[in-house]
Amino acid sequence: MSNIYGYIRVSTREQNEDRQLIALCEMAVSEKNIFMDKQSGKDFNRPQYKKLVKKLKPGDLLYIKSIDRLGRNYGEILEQWRILTKEKGIDIVVLDMPLPENFHENYQRWKSGEITCTTAARACGLPLSTFRDKAAAYEKAILP
Repeated sequence: MSNIYGYIRVSTREQNEDRQLIALCEMAVSEKNIFMDKQSGKDFNRPQYKKLVKKLKPGDLLYIKSIDRLGRNYGEILEQWRILTKEKGIDIVVLDMPLPENFHENYQRWKSGEITCTTAARACGLPLSTFRDKAAAYEKAILP
């Protein structure tokens, strides 16, 4: 059984994490599964991040508000992304990243039964679970 987690990072104790917390709660991430660090993103030596990584199991889903919440160094972010997705076997959803350009088209083809969900996910360059999560969020956004 996979779990859904969220990670929040603010650079200083004075910064407000509310925007990130609200975004994760809107994605139905349980508060008990949200990990938060209040320190610089200069490296990944952060207590809550380390605790989160230890908990992650294959098939889990991790939400973050924006890619820079993982860290400041692009190379280190890429390495962590590789560790999380390849070694840990989880999916990551970055809420502030736009959907792939062809998402709408493939979503429509999938919903009409023209293609399978797996085919739609591949066409978008997304893992199946990420495509499903984006589809659910998309439906929530377009349906009243």
